[in-house]
Amino acid sequence: MAGRRALKAVLVDLSGTLHVEDTAINGAQEALQRLRSSSLNVRFVTNTTKECKRTLFERLKKMEFDIREDEIFTSLSAARSLVEQKQLRPLLLVEDSALEDFQGIDISDPNAVVIGLAPEHFNYQTMNRAFRLILDGAPLIAIHKARYYKRKDGLALGPGPFVTGLEYATDCTATVVGKPEKTFFLEALRGIGCAPEEAIMIGDDARDDVGGAQAAGMQGILVKTGKYRQGDEGKINPGPYVTCENFPQAVDHILKNFS
Repeated sequence: MAGRRALKAVLVDLSGTLHVEDTAINGAQEALQRLRSSSLNVRFVTNTTKECKRTLFERLKKMEFDIREDEIFTSLSAARSLVEQKQLRPLLLVEDSALEDFQGIDISDPNAVVIGLAPEHFNYQTMNRAFRLILDGAPLIAIHKARYYKRKDGLALGPGPFVTGLEYATDCTATVVGKPEKTFFLEALRGIGCAPEEAIMIGDDARDDVGGAQAAGMQGILVKTGKYRQGDEGKINPGPYVTCENFPQAVDHILKNFS
C-alpha cells in the first residue's frame, strides 16, 4: 500500500454491498456498527431508482441497519436537482414507487426525458414517446447507466442498455447524474466537508462504485458480493485499491489500516 492518507469519511454503496433486496449481506449490520464506533464519517450512496428514498430507508431499517435517512445520497436526488436547476418538465421513466422523490415537479407537456430503472415502463410505446421527444430536442437525462444489478433470482438488466438504445436511435449523448459521475461523489462529500483524498468508497460495482470514486480522487474497495463477477477487478484501470470478500472484511481493512 502506498503511503497512508488521513481518512475522514467512508462512502458505502447499498444494494449488493449491504443487502440484496430484503436480505442483508451476512454480518453487514454488525460491521456497520464497528465502522460507526470509529471517528470516521459514514455516508451511503446509491444509484437505485426502483423506489423513493423514504421507502429505501424503511427497507434498511427493517433489516436493522443503523442508518439515518439524511445520510443517504441518491441518484434520484441528483436527477431532481438537475431538473429543477434547468427548469425542465420531464417525462419520468422511473418506477411508480420512485415518483415520490419528484413530487412537485411539473411533468405536463414534457420537454425532457429522465430515465432510470423502470421495468414496468420499458415497453415500445413509452420508449417510442421518449425517442420522439429527444428527436424534437428534449435533453436525455440518465439517472445512471448501470449495465445490470443483482436480484435474488440472479442478475438483471439495469437502465444502461435502455439509455444506450435511446442514445443510438437519436444520435445523442445522455447526461448522467449518478455514479460513476465525479459530481455525484463530490456532492455526497460536500455535506460533510471532506475532500476526495480523505475518503474511501466501498461497493460491488467495479466501474460505477470503485472506478468512479477513484476517478474522483478517492480510493475504492471492491467487494465480492451483489453484482460482482470474477475478473471484475480487471475492468477498470487503475484497479481497485483493494478487493475484499464482503462488507465486513472491507470494514476490518479500513479500521486496521486507517483508524
